[in-house]
Amino acid sequence: MSITVKYFALIREQAGKSQEIVDYRPGMTVSDVWRTVMDEDLPSDIKVAVNMEYSGTDLGLNDGDEVAFFPSVTGG
Repeated sequence: MSITVKYFALIREQAGKSQEIVDYRPGMTVSDVWRTVMDEDLPSDIKVAVNMEYSGTDLGLNDGDEVAFFPSVTGG
């Protein structure tokens, strides 16, 4: 049971990787995933997508979901 976590732009540079897999736990939210991988609370300026759709940070997740984190402003 797992969740794929993807990082974009500056967050990818900070994480040192473009993606990783984390263990899924029932009741896990987007914010929980961020705390798991970054060991801090999710900053308010980070945008989130779950399964390629914009999402709120308190959204409950399911096994197999994909969570993407990216800065609110990205270059092209």
